[in-house]
Amino acid sequence: MHDPDFLALSGRLGRDPLYLGLDIGTSGVRSAVVDSDGSLVSSAREPMHPSKGDGVSAETWWDTVSACLDAQAKALTDKGGSMASVRAAAIDGTSGTMVLVDGDARPVTPALMYDSSGFDDEAMRIAACAPQDSIVRGSGSALARMLRLQNHDPDRRARHLCHQADFILARLTGRPGLSDENNVLKLGYNLESESWPDWFAACGARMDLLPDVLRVGAIAGTVTEAMADRFGFARDLRLVAGTTDSVAAFLASGATAIGEAVTSLGTTLAIKLLSDVRVDDAARGIYSHRLGDRWLAGGASNTGGGALLRHFSAETIAALSERIDPDRPTGLDYYPLARAGERFPVNDPSLAPRLTPRPDDDAVFLQGMLEAIARIEGEGYAALVALGAPAPARVLTAGGGAQNDAWTAIRRRTLGCPVEKAPEAEASVGMALLARRGMEQVEA
Repeated sequence: MHDPDFLALSGRLGRDPLYLGLDIGTSGVRSAVVDSDGSLVSSAREPMHPSKGDGVSAETWWDTVSACLDAQAKALTDKGGSMASVRAAAIDGTSGTMVLVDGDARPVTPALMYDSSGFDDEAMRIAACAPQDSIVRGSGSALARMLRLQNHDPDRRARHLCHQADFILARLTGRPGLSDENNVLKLGYNLESESWPDWFAACGARMDLLPDVLRVGAIAGTVTEAMADRFGFARDLRLVAGTTDSVAAFLASGATAIGEAVTSLGTTLAIKLLSDVRVDDAARGIYSHRLGDRWLAGGASNTGGGALLRHFSAETIAALSERIDPDRPTGLDYYPLARAGERFPVNDPSLAPRLTPRPDDDAVFLQGMLEAIARIEGEGYAALVALGAPAPARVLTAGGGAQNDAWTAIRRRTLGCPVEKAPEAEASVGMALLARRGMEQVEA
């Protein structure tokens, strides 16, 4: 006998429109489907397997997305729904991860990840042309990454620069060459003039590779027939211009008031503060994403879970955290990094990890690292406030670190404001909600 609740849900799923979100992260791809009320219907996850050979292959992203969509289709079917009911989809990816592709969205270069750096020659070329306060200065900047990718394309086969989210969008719509305002911000796109700076060409950037830029949530196109048939979508499925992973996590949190903030504690640390003013400071990796008529001010540090996992497994971190007394600070002065280099709240590509002295007790060592990451988080918010953003009234937490109660207590003491686990923390849910909002705007 069928469960009556299941029958009611399956009947409603057959009639109501659904919305799909895709989150392409460092370690895998997550998907989420929400209904017309914004309630989560089903989700799926697929781990990202290492690329074969040297470098990172964008085809690995696509293979993982395809597997995740197949898993999502099954999850929907198990709930009595269908991918054919999905009316719109949106995609996020790690900010600054990019690849060059040909006219058919096939990669012609390896991909470069958001945390890659060491592009000193490119940085010198940029420094000779860029304004002093430009976000693209430095050997780890997104523009330096683009210039390095151009070196991998001596025959000039590339036609488009794609960020991670752009690449998946191009595969689904058959329209390479589109991006969104959030993904292109670190590449140097001018939000005021809504154009690419003229000086890009002087430093060697191929202007023909740069994408056309859409507002977040704008309709980017319709799924191709081949992709509709491949994944079971309706042929009128709309793709909505997406955003970066940390903005997607903010959207998922439900934060809507000026002064509300979201800290994403994943492989890295990212903060986002809803502000009524735009604040920027390239020297410290501070920038503001536009979100409607407001701004998401923040930055992304290289500290975070990735640094912790250099020393302990996730299971060991959980066990050691049970022995931590958050009200007894260690006094240790650490700066945890997985490797040398920091982006925010200081922009120092050569900053080395600082993790000495190491106590004999691993729980104390872990606590020292958790305290240091909380301190870096606090310094980040303080930097935003110093530039004119509102003080954080409440910090919601997304990512794996949100599950660690000891860490939350340490952060609450350090930040001096309420720190809570976000009611919904999955970036994929944020993207599904963005897809819903995009369609609502079209129909308004």
